[in-house]
Amino acid sequence: MALDEGTLAALRDDAARELPRTTELRHALHRVPELGLDLPLTQRLVLDALADLDLEVHPGRGLSSVTAVLRGGLPGPAVLLRGDMDALPVTEEPDGDLVSGHPGVMHACGHDMHVAGLVGAARVLAARRDEIAGSVVLMFQPGEEGHGGARLMIDEGVLDAAGSRVVGAYGVHVMASTIPVGVVASRPGTLMAASDTVRVTVHGRGGHGSKPYLAADPVPVAAEIVLALQTMVTRQFDVFDPVVVTVGRIQAGTTDNVIPDLAHLDATVRTFSPATHAAAPERIARVCEHVAAAHGLTATVDYERGYPVTVNDATEVERARRVTRGLFGDDAWLDAEAPVPGAEDFSYVLEQVPGAFVFVGATPVGQDPATADYNHSPRARFADDALVTASAVLAALALDRLAQAAG
Repeated sequence: MALDEGTLAALRDDAARELPRTTELRHALHRVPELGLDLPLTQRLVLDALADLDLEVHPGRGLSSVTAVLRGGLPGPAVLLRGDMDALPVTEEPDGDLVSGHPGVMHACGHDMHVAGLVGAARVLAARRDEIAGSVVLMFQPGEEGHGGARLMIDEGVLDAAGSRVVGAYGVHVMASTIPVGVVASRPGTLMAASDTVRVTVHGRGGHGSKPYLAADPVPVAAEIVLALQTMVTRQFDVFDPVVVTVGRIQAGTTDNVIPDLAHLDATVRTFSPATHAAAPERIARVCEHVAAAHGLTATVDYERGYPVTVNDATEVERARRVTRGLFGDDAWLDAEAPVPGAEDFSYVLEQVPGAFVFVGATPVGQDPATADYNHSPRARFADDALVTASAVLAALALDRLAQAAG
């Protein structure tokens, strides 16, 4: 049973009434950004913000996470809402009074918005606890920026925190540009890429730069590997299931007239389906090793798996589309045409539970989404008004899924 217009309007209005409080929390979080898995100041702000809501609250054992369970007044299954908490090692360029108080660390990806938006959703839901048939698990997660905090929270039992496996999982990600404030965008299937890292060492034999024939120069072999990888991508993978290989670092030698023993390459690999994600390591290693062998050298390939592909459930994306339009009108929803090449560790949750991850526009009013600074920029800015959208959409997704289960 879908939520009716009256319920959606009430959720929207409640989220709007919470805006001053969610904004205050967001600003407090923005001023104390923390990195990685150990976020004691952030965790304390979350615990304090939830203290008056009568939740079952469980701080993480091996990381600064917070898992909170909101029990409804009626029996039913559980759903999960997630907000990630960590910041980035970016030095913020100040613009006004809202600025990081930790030099070299900044909420440049909007995770302070995610946390505040999730707390706002918790308040909206707690106010109608008696009407909820089931439970809502609130997942406040550290370590999204490369530390795999979602997987660690899964290992600690977040998906079963309510006593049974959650039947749906939802998350939002704010965008500092590309999407107007308040607009929600997503798509069924692949939404975000898998992100892996490959490190290649070409083993040669050093010597004098004037007599390369007496050495085994790894530098031109490394350069050839860079080009061969680009050819491999276009010839061994379907153009409609793309693979991106970007070599971001090449390092070799100490001066101009010395041939080094070794040359090093570091690359990021982005894939957009489980099939290409599975195939990429062997194909990349084969190219690197065989190009080196063609020149009488060897190459060592260290392929590190990162986050898997973020795959949305089609039914859950349709739910997100319907509730967003019901909350804010038809123009508030945007069907994303293509996946985003960035990666996201909510993918670990969506591998185990059907759900949807959506983008929420947070481009400040007066800025053009096409030219505003993107997430991760030291100048990235996020409109506080987007907190209403984030809170209302998360709350509506949870209630709609539980209402469906109740029939």
